[in-house]
Amino acid sequence: MEYLHTMVRVADLDKALAFYVETFGLKETRRIENEKGRFTLVFLAAPGDYETAKETKAPLVELTYNWDPETYSGGRNFGHLAYQVDDIYAFCARLKDKGVTINRPPRDGYMAFVKSPDGISIEILQKGEAKPPQEPWASMENTGSW
Repeated sequence: MEYLHTMVRVADLDKALAFYVETFGLKETRRIENEKGRFTLVFLAAPGDYETAKETKAPLVELTYNWDPETYSGGRNFGHLAYQVDDIYAFCARLKDKGVTINRPPRDGYMAFVKSPDGISIEILQKGEAKPPQEPWASMENTGSW
């Protein structure tokens, strides 16, 4: 068995790509435009998975944009995506500086949650051992749901 991808439907492809690529830091590996099916698929990889994902087509996040407008709800019952980072504090600070709400701050130096523009929860985990608690994160309260 091999993990391939997780598909997430997005309402606004440009807004989703601005978040996942420009803000969150994923890299596009390929794109499929399907005129007959009226949809666009964009496959994204974490920087550390990029070369492997281009070759094996895994592990990836697939953004599915349906050209005909639909309203999507229930992002929370999807569960969440999870990414491991080298420095959770620096990563969360970068997201916060770009206007992303840190819904569950990394108070423990190990885990945080944010949401994409479409309400998809994304778990951010510290690579290796947890970092020692650090302000402003240690005393920061949760915001919204995650």
